Amino acid sequence: MHFSILLALIINTPAQTTPPNFVFMFSDDQRYDALSVVQKEQGSKGRFPWFQTPGMDRIANEGVRFRNAFVVNALCSPSRACFLTGQYSHKNGIINNRTPFPAEATTYASILGQAGYSTGYIGKFHMGSQSGKRPTFGYSASFIGQGKYFDCPVEVNGVAQQTKGWIDDVSTDFAIQFLQQNAKKPFALTLGFKAPHGPFTPPERHKKSFEGKLARRTPNFDVRPPFSPNRNPNLVTGAEVPVNTGYFAAIAGVDDNVSRVLKTLDELGLTENTVVIYSSDNGYYHGEHGLGDKRSAYEESIRIPMLVRFPKMIRNSFTCDELALNIDLAPTILDLAGLPIPQAMQGKSWKNLLEGKETTLRQSFFYEYFHENPFFTPTLTAVRTKTAKFIQYPENPSWNEVYDLSNDQHETKNLIQNPEFSALRKQLENEHSRLVKELDYKLPQQPGRSVENKKGITGEVLNFRAETFKDGKITDSSNHGNHGKAVGVSLKDGNGNSKSFYFDGKTRIDIAKSPSLDPSGSPFQIHVKLLAKSKQGTMVARGGASLGYCLYLSEGKPAFAIHLGSKSIILKADEQISDRWLDLEAGITEKTEAFIKINGKTCRITKVDQFIEGDPKDILQIGADTGSPVLENRGGGNFQGYIESITITHGINK
Repeated sequence: MHFSILLALIINTPAQTTPPNFVFMFSDDQRYDALSVVQKEQGSKGRFPWFQTPGMDRIANEGVRFRNAFVVNALCSPSRACFLTGQYSHKNGIINNRTPFPAEATTYASILGQAGYSTGYIGKFHMGSQSGKRPTFGYSASFIGQGKYFDCPVEVNGVAQQTKGWIDDVSTDFAIQFLQQNAKKPFALTLGFKAPHGPFTPPERHKKSFEGKLARRTPNFDVRPPFSPNRNPNLVTGAEVPVNTGYFAAIAGVDDNVSRVLKTLDELGLTENTVVIYSSDNGYYHGEHGLGDKRSAYEESIRIPMLVRFPKMIRNSFTCDELALNIDLAPTILDLAGLPIPQAMQGKSWKNLLEGKETTLRQSFFYEYFHENPFFTPTLTAVRTKTAKFIQYPENPSWNEVYDLSNDQHETKNLIQNPEFSALRKQLENEHSRLVKELDYKLPQQPGRSVENKKGITGEVLNFRAETFKDGKITDSSNHGNHGKAVGVSLKDGNGNSKSFYFDGKTRIDIAKSPSLDPSGSPFQIHVKLLAKSKQGTMVARGGASLGYCLYLSEGKPAFAIHLGSKSIILKADEQISDRWLDLEAGITEKTEAFIKINGKTCRITKVDQFIEGDPKDILQIGADTGSPVLENRGGGNFQGYIESITITHGINK
């Protein structure tokens, strides 16, 4: 049966009232507790007790506030696609911030539109740099990508026009106009705010709203994630810490516009029969785990505001502690509209919860994130139950984490190796496996993932030997002119009668970028003759957290980290190499296998399926990694010991 016929039957059935209208508003990067109603509830444990959001609080105080609402992928475009489609990222195909949203997708808007609803998308869409009329919506007034906070061009049904003022004020002007023009027929309006996304620029009226305010410190400030590029403590002491008040001032601007929309519904007599939903596309760190941004699977990243008001159904406001997800939005809207929910939608309707019926929505949910350049958060999956969490890093299982949230809400104690919690670990791993199967989870193929050998320079691109060291400079004997500059390095007697570079733990050699040192699209090999005098330290590093490599010592054992672009890998050898001379080799073979060799013997090798995707930005360094770090400096800083020689070759099959 066609949806428009179904809607006509619904409208004309005596037992059924007029179908509800829908207004879905959501911000960008607003964490779950960036609401004054939550701060008031948390009391002395609230981080931002001075923050005020009266507009958002009105929705909560007149409806339902989900206290355990989450996204299944804490990244802008993927989360937005999850809201629209009711599907996980690995199903709807939007796994990064670069992919356009497909015109043929099934969304709550496409189904409501077929059923006779007027549908509109206004504001931030953010599916890469996609322009034109927003797919599956009947009307759109939106801007390309991130747009800009002031005087942002807006495309109205795909036609660009210049605007004046703060963009979320402008978007709300369009939204109010849409409401006024569609007040006499069923409508579904989606309003996406740009704020509080960086650069955290509030409207002029809120520029100084929270100036000088501090945030309460949390117990997880100095608990860094295993993938962090900086393992050093935060070194911030005291009960209160500085916070980006521009972030909160920008949310205050959003809150003004939420109030404007609610007021318009009141004035048009639409409040009673309109479902208003307010949320955000993901959370945001403010120093927890030493992090900013989002992406990873800790609570501050994946947990979001979720407020629902529908006066016709919800007569008394209440809070709900069921696990609610962003993929539930589409099924809920369709269910409230009296329309069938497509089987392909993976979310669940909240209708019974909103009606106050006793029901359990779910006991757990699955989380996914796919590594995106230039950010250091790796590809990961997780399962979150009502009381615990398991985080899995497919490419680095030694990073896996287990948390008992009932006793450790700030995720400070990773219990995965604790034998007392082996039963919990097993339970969570089994639940993870069950959800992988149920959701048909498969790692999607990302664009640019397959990089072939570009067959560029073949042979030595760097050849340093101690005997070429003079006046702080090292001559490159490879004929490529990649000469080095020593920073504090000295020359000492080394192995036998040979001279060696000596690194005291505070010194290094810098080599400028050059085309010949570009490791992308090619096999490469690093060969170092050395004697390590400490168990930690970086020997060779090139690049940063998205592209590059680092050969280092960890607990006296050699390790090799590679950021290929689409994925990252770390190899660790089992053999201690401190306090003895040896040959150490590492690299990627022509068969795209990453390896470590000690004295010519392969001790670690793994298939990586590609070469490095691009030329890393940072210079090449020997003995240190002082630029944007390749990884969280597991080498413990600079190398201490002797290096007799170092060579790097490209295009050599090893």
